[in-house]
Amino acid sequence: MSPTTDLCGDRMSTTDLFPHLIAGDRSALARAITLVESEREADRVAAEALVERCLARSGGAMRIGITGIPGVGKSTLIDALGMHYVEAGHRVAVLAVDPSSGRSHGSILGDKTRMVRLSQHPNAFIRPTAAGGMLGGLARRTREVVLLCEAAGYDRVLIETVGVGQNELEVDHLCDIGLLLTVAGTGDELQGIKRGIMEAADVVVLTKAGGDQAPRAEEARQQLRSAIRLLPPRPSGRRPEVLLTDSLLDTGIRALAHHVESLLATDRANGYLEARRQEQALHWMHRAIEAGLRDLFRTHPAVIRELPRLEAAVRNGRTSPFAAAEELLNFLRTGDAPRS
Repeated sequence: MSPTTDLCGDRMSTTDLFPHLIAGDRSALARAITLVESEREADRVAAEALVERCLARSGGAMRIGITGIPGVGKSTLIDALGMHYVEAGHRVAVLAVDPSSGRSHGSILGDKTRMVRLSQHPNAFIRPTAAGGMLGGLARRTREVVLLCEAAGYDRVLIETVGVGQNELEVDHLCDIGLLLTVAGTGDELQGIKRGIMEAADVVVLTKAGGDQAPRAEEARQQLRSAIRLLPPRPSGRRPEVLLTDSLLDTGIRALAHHVESLLATDRANGYLEARRQEQALHWMHRAIEAGLRDLFRTHPAVIRELPRLEAAVRNGRTSPFAAAEELLNFLRTGDAPRS
């Protein structure tokens, strides 16, 4: 089994890492996540074995997805909501997915700096992760990381998406309760009837709604409520409620937490939570198949050999993108294809 670095800097196997992880050691959890997120082929077998061992100890946490446009206050709300949970005796893990540069593939990973109180609490674990070019608002290994956090004893897992807009739907296939954050004056209150992220929300949260902004926020809430009535209900049979919060003033956070807990209790009691997680597991199986096929394609010797030639042919107009793609895909079907 592939080795990983132990807590003292020496080398140890994932078999040795597992006991530290399930004991709740944050350093072990961080190292386990690094292993699972690794793109090195040599780490994949060990990572998969570790995740499989964690499966029996996962599934007991509430998984809360938090999405919204950049600047809406996701990190600030997570800091306040997370503090509410740890002060109530919970252990909180935050998985913050940051956008990656399309050119350098780098990422700032600055969410942790905006969760000042939570980042210092011993019962909280915050892990920023680069999206790495993945669409849908999540990183490639976010689901596996959720399982690791649950195995480490975190019973509230908050998943903060990239914040790219209306297409952040993948988090709906990972969380138990999805929060869509918006702010008065963005126009979202008038766009609530649009298909997309609004339909994937279990709760709509208007942020920065305290102080002088309270009247404006209340007007936006009424407009959003009217728009939501035109949307089809969620698979749970509900439409999202619209709540007002102000994280800096610490208003509305307790009510938000109570509402989320109430929704989860209802979903657990009527069997919807179990059914939802079963469907999510199937979704991620198909996502894993798609990712595996992409990797198989990109590492296929014939594809590596012929791709530069076909890219040049497409660039120069000698062949169409579709014909070139078909020729490359044919390598996976047959193992070889004649040169054009």
